[in-house]
Amino acid sequence: TGNWTLVWSITLLAHTAHGCPDKCLCNTASKTADCRNRGFTEIPARLPPEIQILQLQNNRIWRINQNAFTATPLLKILDLSNNSLSSVAPGAFQKLRYLQVLNLTRNLIHYIENKTFSFLPHLKELDLSSNSIIRLPETFGNSTGNITLLSVKHNKLQKMERILLESLPNLKVVLFKDNPWQCNCNIFGLKLWLESFLYRGGISDGIICSAPGIRKGKDLLKVPYELFGACPLRTAHMHVASSHHHHGWEPRGSPKYGHHGEPGDSGRPGCEPKAKARPVSLRHAIATVVITGVVCGIVCLMMLAAAVYGCAYAAITAKYHKEHLAPARQHGAPEEKELLESSLA
Repeated sequence: TGNWTLVWSITLLAHTAHGCPDKCLCNTASKTADCRNRGFTEIPARLPPEIQILQLQNNRIWRINQNAFTATPLLKILDLSNNSLSSVAPGAFQKLRYLQVLNLTRNLIHYIENKTFSFLPHLKELDLSSNSIIRLPETFGNSTGNITLLSVKHNKLQKMERILLESLPNLKVVLFKDNPWQCNCNIFGLKLWLESFLYRGGISDGIICSAPGIRKGKDLLKVPYELFGACPLRTAHMHVASSHHHHGWEPRGSPKYGHHGEPGDSGRPGCEPKAKARPVSLRHAIATVVITGVVCGIVCLMMLAAAVYGCAYAAITAKYHKEHLAPARQHGAPEEKELLESSLA
């Protein structure tokens, strides 16, 4: 009996460890592969196909191959936090049709390309916080409309496309904290979206402006609309002229630099309002206030003059009645008395 027990234990252990990388701990009961703190530089191979939770945090993974998850199609939770990813190739996760939670926090990601997270119809939580992201795309990809939580905290975002947020109709929580948000004309759409999102019951930590200086530290929602102004249109010949002017240097808008230029370049986006636009708007606002005050003052003076005139007229009328009509009544009383007596006689 003891021998059979030993054989059964060995068989069970062999079955549990089957298909599991040497450095990982795989549990068939919980369908989990624990590969944390193992020094991996790539997604480990030979993972059990039935696992639903893959823990890869605290490694040195710097790239994800196209076929990295082909053998694990049932994954629901993928944790790649605290690694060395600087970019994620579009389609890297496309085999994970059942994925619900994707954690990419504390990496070195600078860009998220269009459709990076395509074909993840069950994805609900996407955490991109604590990276160096300076640009987000207009769409995360096809079939990503079920995302309910999105975190972009602690990045280098200056703006965010409204169209991206509108492509996520099921969002319930959005976290924006600690980004250098540029509160100029480019962020007008985001302000409109955020107001609507909060009105519908959404949850957010808000957007705090970092620039321009007069709005630094202010809540975006409390900046009046009239202070943003309209963005001037960019034309194609401006890009051509810019490229010829640099004589071979790549323009800031090239794919290499994205829409914001180099990561450390504060830059002036093409649709940022001219420096004089804001003072002109401010002068117009001040002039409007002054004119309104003058008009109101004139109206008040006219009303006061009318009141004084009315009071004076009433006083004069009362005095007239007192001086002329009252004596007449007093003198007329005896005459009336005499007429009455003669008639009686």
